[in-house]
Amino acid sequence: MEFYYAQIILYLTSLKKKMKNFTQLILTLSLLFFISCSLEPEKINYGSDACHFCQMTIVDQQHAAQYVTAKGKQYKFDAIECMLNEFSEITTDDVSAILVADYGDPGNMTAARNASYLISPEIKSPMGAFLSAFSDKEKAKKALEENSGKLYTWTAIKEKYSVK
Repeated sequence: MEFYYAQIILYLTSLKKKMKNFTQLILTLSLLFFISCSLEPEKINYGSDACHFCQMTIVDQQHAAQYVTAKGKQYKFDAIECMLNEFSEITTDDVSAILVADYGDPGNMTAARNASYLISPEIKSPMGAFLSAFSDKEKAKKALEENSGKLYTWTAIKEKYSVK
């Protein structure tokens, strides 16, 4: 009888170890799944990432843009106008994040919906639309005073580019 108890104890011990390993496997796979589906924008690698719209290398830290879909797919652009031109050709219903470079703070991105936009022939952008974004409305107004042009909100700039 003791033999059977020993067999049962060994079986339960090995089952417990297998369940622990199985639980760890499930947790690891779940973590990998959630990391791979991140809705957070990736850092733009200036000098090596290519614009999704025109295929030019992204080098200008004052005019870059990007968006992320609801499924976590990343799209990067060398100029805000490239992203807006793409938006005029596609539906933006599944876009979860849209960022534009802050002209006044090169290399930093800001939410496109909150930015102020300046089109000024005195500030060149990579694709020649003279379009820049500012995270701070006062900085955008100051840039307008210094360079001339016209200010836009997110809604107005989308209308200008016929974004759906």
